[in-house]
Amino acid sequence: MTDKSDDKLIEAGRKLFARDWQFIWASPSIQTLPPMAGLEVAFAGRSNVGKSSLINALTGRNALARTSHTPGRTQELIFFEVPGKTDLRLVDMPGYGYAKAPKSQVASWTELIHKFLLGRASLARVYVLIDARHGLKEVDLEVLKTLDRSAVSYQIVLTKADQVKASELQSRIAETEAALAKHPAAFPNVLATSSRSSTGMESLRAAMAKLLEERAS
Repeated sequence: MTDKSDDKLIEAGRKLFARDWQFIWASPSIQTLPPMAGLEVAFAGRSNVGKSSLINALTGRNALARTSHTPGRTQELIFFEVPGKTDLRLVDMPGYGYAKAPKSQVASWTELIHKFLLGRASLARVYVLIDARHGLKEVDLEVLKTLDRSAVSYQIVLTKADQVKASELQSRIAETEAALAKHPAAFPNVLATSSRSSTGMESLRAAMAKLLEERAS
């Protein structure tokens, strides 16, 4: 991002996430979702891909979203927003794929994820997090197919980008973008991020500021 319009979005994104983000709701089922208000953006990804760490890095709040070294700790849809503001909500989704939990429980979380993606009118975008060290897996592709069917726009965000060499990261971005060409609801460009070094956070914040701007116009 280099031109004046991009600089404006970067500043809007900075202000958006400099606010006092707080936990507001946890939903273990579709029946317990909070009433819809404003726009919602959700973060999806395999267990232990770094969703909670990314949310903490975005908001500058180290303990806002609970992080764990144990895959599968997030078992509900977790909602965050700024008190008194209804323009944007963040949703931390249960990790899909491997988790240290009974198979029936993992199946229940997976069903919750798919129902939420297909039936939430206020859901404006889904950021699908992919570990930069490993790239897209079969379980990720199944979620992308669900998103294509739901017609919710989504974008791939590579996490842990600081843990791969620059040349490998560029190859990962290229192969991921090539795979996205087959998915009609996907943004064509991939964002590379690191929660530890804050790489890519500026661009991700700006993307959400742009989404709000577009929906308001």
